[in-house]
Amino acid sequence: MDDLRPIDAIAFDLDGTLVDSAPDISHALNTALANARLKSCDLAAVRSWVGDGPDVLIARALSEQGIADANADLRARLRRDFDLATLAAPLKYGAVYSGIAELVAGLRGVLPMAVITNKPTALARAVLEAAQLLRSMAAVHGADTAALRKPDPAMLLAAIARWNLPPARVLMVGDGLVDVRAADAAGCPCALVAWGYGPGSLPAHLNPWRIETPGQLLQSLMMHAPHGRRSFSDQAAHDT
Repeated sequence: MDDLRPIDAIAFDLDGTLVDSAPDISHALNTALANARLKSCDLAAVRSWVGDGPDVLIARALSEQGIADANADLRARLRRDFDLATLAAPLKYGAVYSGIAELVAGLRGVLPMAVITNKPTALARAVLEAAQLLRSMAAVHGADTAALRKPDPAMLLAAIARWNLPPARVLMVGDGLVDVRAADAAGCPCALVAWGYGPGSLPAHLNPWRIETPGQLLQSLMMHAPHGRRSFSDQAAHDT
C-alpha cells in the first residue's frame, strides 16, 4: 500500500502496537509458572510468543519445558494465575510506546477508535486503563474464546458493524501477521507498525501500509480525515 486512503475509523491491536507489554506478560507468565513449581521463561522468548493470547502463550511455555502434553488442570491453574498476576500489575514493567499518547489524543474526537486484541477483554481493559488510553476507545474487543482470535476477522467485523461502516473505510493498525491477515479477511486496509514485536516475513499477497512512527500515522490520518466530521469523543467516553 503506497499511501493511506480516506479512513473513517481505526482498530488498534494492543500488545506491541499501543503498549510494550512483553515485560508484564513475562512477569505474569513466570508468576504462574513459579506457583506451579515450573521453570521460568526469559523475556526474549516470551516476547517472541506474544500475539496469540494467554492460552497459546502458556502452551508455548509448557512445550519449551518439554511438557506439551500437560493436563487440563495444570493449564487451567496456569491461566488463572496468569490472569490474576496481570490484573494485579497490568502495566507495571512495560510502557506505552513513545508517541502513542499523542497519537490517541490527536485522534480523539476526530476518528472513532477501538482495540482489537487476542488478549481477553478484562485483561485488555486493565492494561488500557493503566496506560490511560481506555477512555479514548469506543470499544474493546478481546478474544474471550479461541474462535475469536485473530487472524479470524470476527472481532474486527464486530467493530465495523458497530460503526456501520464499509470495511474499506476502517484501518487496522497492528504489529503482527495476525493483524494483517485479520484485516485482509475483513476487507480492511492495514497499517503495520515498525516498533512492535514484528511479524517476520509476510506472504507476498499481503501489502500493508508500513509506518515508522506514531507521528507519521497521525499526520497521514489527519490529512485524509474528511472535513466536517462530527465528534466521537462523547461516544467514546460513554461506551467505555
